[in-house]
Amino acid sequence: MTEHAYHCGFVAIVGRPNVGKSTLMNHLIGQKVSITSKKAQTTRHRVNGIHTEDKAQFIFVDTPGFQTFHKGALNETLNKSVKDSLGSVDCVLFILEAMRCSAADREVMALLPKHTPVILVVNKLDKVKDKFLLQEFIDGVRAEFQFADCEVVSAKHGQRLSELLDKVRPHLPESMPLYPDDMVTDKSERFLSAEIVREKLFRYLGEELPYEMNVEVEMFEMDGALRRIHIAILVDKENQKPIVIGKGGEKLKKISTEARLDMEKLFDGKVFLQVWVKVKSGWADDVRFLREFGLN
Repeated sequence: MTEHAYHCGFVAIVGRPNVGKSTLMNHLIGQKVSITSKKAQTTRHRVNGIHTEDKAQFIFVDTPGFQTFHKGALNETLNKSVKDSLGSVDCVLFILEAMRCSAADREVMALLPKHTPVILVVNKLDKVKDKFLLQEFIDGVRAEFQFADCEVVSAKHGQRLSELLDKVRPHLPESMPLYPDDMVTDKSERFLSAEIVREKLFRYLGEELPYEMNVEVEMFEMDGALRRIHIAILVDKENQKPIVIGKGGEKLKKISTEARLDMEKLFDGKVFLQVWVKVKSGWADDVRFLREFGLN
């Protein structure tokens, strides 16, 4: 890395579902642009988060969690997104939960590129009491793959993230910045509004939430300073609609209200939001639908 020159590059964040990838990216860029939940594959799109410094710009790529539990075109497409991301970046952050390296983690490890620097990031530092055992764990993982470096962090609490950036920086190529220094994501407000609604669905429906669910922005218009947004929640079967709507429409109202408040905070302006549920049978196994929703 040339001293005094500007450096800019893409950094993929990969790992099994629920290991903290989106939380890490949101803290690295200082703003929430990737949604988080405890449900597998909350992230369904490649989301770029941008962190800009005086001499470097980091473009973090948050990917879906690679997993094989669910089958079908949707899951295959999400897993393909992970593989594709690994082939087009300058550095990879492989995220593991401290003291846990499962078969699912090793499935992702098997995908790691051999000719791109991979940094092992051990997350959830705040939950580890015995630092000696932690070091033993790290040594064991590092024996399984030739990592370029290693850092221990707490994504949730923002601990040791500056140290992580210090280890990524040398792997960024010499290049002028690709984005303005005040930009934190390359995604549009239309995209972010859909992601916010999806996050509320994950939060309030939990395990009830159908895996074959997506959201579609049917209208996004500016009316002066007011954003008018219409969003449809797509489910695969008619009997899934009541799960999302709730008794007397209670769940859908809560999801809609909290999503609107989050949008107003993120967009720094008033939002008129309408959300409803509709059935679109077979979309999760139809490659044409996946392409239509930007998932393929």
